[in-house]
Amino acid sequence: MVEPVVLYSKSGAVAHIVLNRPRVMNAYNVQMRDELFITLEAVRDDPEVRAAVISGAGERAFCAGADLTEFGTAPSLAIARQVRWERDIWGLFLSLGKPLIAAMRGYVIGSGVEIACLCDIRIAADDAQFAMPEVALGMIPAAGGTQTLRRVVGASRALEMILSNRRVGAEEARRMGLAHSVVQADDLMSEAEEVAQRLADINPKTLALTRRAILEGMDMPLAAGVDLEHRLAGQL
Repeated sequence: MVEPVVLYSKSGAVAHIVLNRPRVMNAYNVQMRDELFITLEAVRDDPEVRAAVISGAGERAFCAGADLTEFGTAPSLAIARQVRWERDIWGLFLSLGKPLIAAMRGYVIGSGVEIACLCDIRIAADDAQFAMPEVALGMIPAAGGTQTLRRVVGASRALEMILSNRRVGAEEARRMGLAHSVVQADDLMSEAEEVAQRLADINPKTLALTRRAILEGMDMPLAAGVDLEHRLAGQL
């Protein structure tokens, strides 16, 4: 039997998603892509779930990036990119309609950063280390990193982080907006659970519409974004 690489459980109205390849620091491979897609669909479609926490198994990593034994050895970068996009994981993250909390410790590299940037709230353990190594490896981030990281930390910081492959610690990540808060590693999951529970106690339609107003309005001119906000507020 193939061991699952994404674990899913529920605690009341809070879902828990665990990237489960601890032996390779939860590196993102095709199996993880497929199981994560199915898991996110389950979160989206379950009316009992009002918030979700995503974390990595073990103590070494949230996600140490794409598994180069698969993506990095594809016949070409174009094929590697095509394999990643055969399922629109990132589109599903954005259209979920429910708040996602990233609980990050250890290495948050490449695809790990991209997953974190698609979450609404990012909590880092004090041992977290962030990096985007694709350019240093002769590649361009192929899972949206040039766009999602820019939207989270701004163009200047995204350029510096992606082009230089400089590693960023937890406190610096907090200062630049890549993490919203930093806690001791032993407190990471309890903190994430507490935040998720607070969100789960809010009317889910209010959360979904507010999330939509922010995400859809982000790339609109201000007047169009304000109009979107008014229309969505009217739905309540």
